[in-house]
Amino acid sequence: MEPHPYASLGAPYGVNADPFRLRQGVVDRLLRAQDELQQEHPELFLAIFDAWRPIPVQAFMVEHAIAEECRKRKLKRDERCHAEELQRVIDDVGRFWAPPSLDPCTPPPHSTGAAVDLTLADSQGTPLNMGGEIDAIGTISEPDHYREAANDQTQSEAYLWHNRRQALAKAMGKAGFSQHPNEWWHFSYGDQLWAWRTGVAEAIYGAWPVPDSKPRTA
Repeated sequence: MEPHPYASLGAPYGVNADPFRLRQGVVDRLLRAQDELQQEHPELFLAIFDAWRPIPVQAFMVEHAIAEECRKRKLKRDERCHAEELQRVIDDVGRFWAPPSLDPCTPPPHSTGAAVDLTLADSQGTPLNMGGEIDAIGTISEPDHYREAANDQTQSEAYLWHNRRQALAKAMGKAGFSQHPNEWWHFSYGDQLWAWRTGVAEAIYGAWPVPDSKPRTA
């Protein structure tokens, strides 16, 4: 999806940092996921929203998300009377945005090149309505948010949105990805979240530096 949404906000990617950069093993599984999707839904395609993030970009976007939530809730970060409300915002954002950790033992998922945010698109490349925007803070972003409503109202928008989210998750799961429990759009293969969700003892991939060092991509 172009232009890249975070680059448009001014996120500091730098000259050599491609936000759509992914490990080769992840790319291979994305191609497999596309095949799996089209076996059941030949009219649908995967559309990548975001992939690799250097740590400075992660830090920028965490601050941006906090600022946006404060704006929506009409909070001013410099007022002491809002301390509890501000902490609630920070906690809510933390359910969706990993800290920009420089510790090699706890890299943010997107800094590893093993995580991808994506949605479904039609044959023209137009993203479909999934019942909630990517990066939305709140329960609306949970993969099964519309499950109950979909079960009760099979002709409703909730039914459509739930089935689209399920189609995305099914295709990605068949290709070996694990889904973030709070985000319908976030999937990974080989990072720490994937290891935790699948019960694997260790992650395959750690933090991935800016391309100058030409790291191994297998």
